[in-house]
Order: sequence, then C-alpha cells, then structure tokens
Amino acid sequence: CQPVPKPESRVEVCDLNPCPPRWKVTPAGPCSSSCGLGLAVQLVTCVQTLHGQEVLQEEHLCPVAEKPLTSVPCVIRTCSYEWSFSEWSECSTSCGNGIQTRQDFCLSSLTHKPVNPLFCRRFPKAIVVRGCSAGPCPEQEGTQSPGAGLQPVTPATHLTTAAAVTEPRHKDLDVPLSAGPQEQTKPGGGEEDTAKRSFLCVCGNLFLNATGTINMTGMESRDCTVAIGRPLREEISVTILESSLNCSAGEVLLFSGRMMWRMGCRKLPLSLINSRTNTLIVKQRVVLPGNGVILQYNSRTATKKYYQDCDQQLFGPRGEIVNPVQLPGERQELVCRTFITVAPRQRISIRALNTELGPEANHTHFNYILVRDVSTMKTVVFHGKQQFLWQSTGSQAEIEFHE
Repeated sequence: CQPVPKPESRVEVCDLNPCPPRWKVTPAGPCSSSCGLGLAVQLVTCVQTLHGQEVLQEEHLCPVAEKPLTSVPCVIRTCSYEWSFSEWSECSTSCGNGIQTRQDFCLSSLTHKPVNPLFCRRFPKAIVVRGCSAGPCPEQEGTQSPGAGLQPVTPATHLTTAAAVTEPRHKDLDVPLSAGPQEQTKPGGGEEDTAKRSFLCVCGNLFLNATGTINMTGMESRDCTVAIGRPLREEISVTILESSLNCSAGEVLLFSGRMMWRMGCRKLPLSLINSRTNTLIVKQRVVLPGNGVILQYNSRTATKKYYQDCDQQLFGPRGEIVNPVQLPGERQELVCRTFITVAPRQRISIRALNTELGPEANHTHFNYILVRDVSTMKTVVFHGKQQFLWQSTGSQAEIEFHE
C-alpha cells in the first residue's frame, strides 16, 4: 500500500446506550455433602455495566425467567456406602385408598451387595411407606367391596440405624397415662343430650386406659376417628362386639398403626385386630345415620420387640424433649426416637428453642434432626442452628436426633 496515501486514524463512538442489566454468578460455595450428591450455594446478583464498571442493581431489573439457580448439584467423591430400596409393593387395597411399602438396604458401592445397615448410618434415608389409590370402590351389592375382608399389610416401619447421641430425655405434661378421653360429660336431661355427650366423648378422642369399650354408633358425623395409646412395650388388641355398617353403601371401618393398616366391613362382629405396637387409630366412615360399631380394646405386653430401649412415647397435650450433649468418646449405634401421639382432632407443633449441631453442621449431613409426619409419611430434616417451628397435618409425629 506504500504508493497509496495512508488515511488518518479515527475513533468514533458506536453506541451511547448503556448495556442492559444482567445476572452475575459468583463461584459456588462448599458442597453440602462430603460424598455423593450434595448442593453448593452460589451467589446470584443483578448487575449493569456503566462507564466500564459493574454496578449492583435491584433484582426485578434483570429478566426473572433467566435467573440462574442459587443451589447447584455437586459431587466431591463417590460414597463407599449408600441406601438402596426394593420396588414398591402393590397397593394394600383392591379399591379405595391404601398404602405401599418397600424394603431398604445398605449397599457397598464397590461390590454392590448389601452390608450391615450401620455403614449407612450417616446418610438420611428416604421414606419406605407411601399412600396409594386403587380407584373408586364399586357400590353394587354382590361385588367386591373395600370391606370384603380385613387385609393385613407387611410391616413398614424399620429401625433407622445411625451414630447417635445418648438417650433423649422427655417430660410428658398434664395427662396421666391412666386418663381416659379428655372430654367430660356434664349433667343434663333428655335422650338427645345423652346422645350428643356420647358423640363428644368418643369421636376425636385419645383413649389411654389399659382396657375399655368404645361405642361409635349413632354418630352425627360421617367420619368418626378415635385413637388408643399405651406405653411402649405394650400392644393393643381390639374386638368388634357389634356392627351395623352398610357395606353396599360404602360404609367401612379402618385401623392404622405404625406396623399395620387394615380396613373392613363384612364379617366384622367378633373379629380381632392386633395393633402390634402401642398405638392404634380407628376411623369409621358411615353414610346412613345411626350406623356404626361397638369396640372393646385391651392392652398386653408386646409379643415381639418393635421398639428400641431408648425410644420414648409422648401423649401430650404439651411436652418437652431434651437431647443431651454427647460426651467425648461416647458412641451409640442406634438413633433414639421420640413418638408423639395426640387426640385425632388435635395437631402437633414442635418448636426448637435451641439447637447446637456442631461447627460442621452447615457443611455435612452427619448432624441433623429428622421430624416425620406419620399421616403423610413426609420427612423434614433440620441442619445447623435453626430455631424452627414444625407443624403436623395429622395427630402423630416422630423425631430422630442424628449424631
């Protein structure tokens, strides 16, 4: 180009409009798990470049649909052991609502064979019981109804193993174990008042006596639920003395406990149901006024041990659970559980007043508090130093303290 005159260099402004706000992601923090799949938290901010510098802006100025995740999956290394599960069982009923169960196993990642569950004690375990629906039940006379028999279900409660703290202490306030239902009858006259008092004293109550009779006939409500509770180490047996349920109309009687689920309608009189644990919930669904059942229950020492020696049972209505500090060098191979059962018409609130899960509680899954809502089998895990408030959807809950 030497023979051609060289033009002068020029600089021109090409765009005077500022760049639009955009999302900025900082490097992810530490992984929440020391092995296996965990979560890493990353900081996501809305920034805008002005005069060559990034300026922090309010989040609504950035496109909401394009915002990156604040938590991303992470894996440091493969865990040596992990929980594995069998396939879900068939629904426990041929129609209507039932439950499904599955078996849990602790597997070695090297041999892919089951090992002692103690090797998986550091890892939270998924649920082994869930609800299912087999479709509506036929109502025609002569067809198979939900009450065509009492169908037992394979036990679905397993003892969770983990490195645990020392035995939890508890205080169970206000209701002595020998107390009956909390509703008290008041003096009055007339058969109508007597029927109303009978309804108030049965439906929605928790019965804590060693033996008793429960009359669920003549209830004003379609659904009537009662609960029976006894100390750990006992189990409950129920005999159905009388039944006027109309099976073809869809009326049914349901029994549920931690290790069983049964429902029936036909051939109920003089049938015997065993809870296999210390609590039992009985729910009656009627369509026609005046129908119902009369039950007689007894308690006895459990034939098989379904609990751990350090487990505790609370019946409310108020109580306190204290998990003591673990002494140096102490190790316990089982997680002690606290079971809470209140009257079916009531719900449970658990407030953590103070939690000290150790300096590494925010970086590992070794230290945590597990709370299970028994009615939905939904499990919530609390880490760190949370002062949480948990509320149930039903009248039963379980608590486990891990490490």
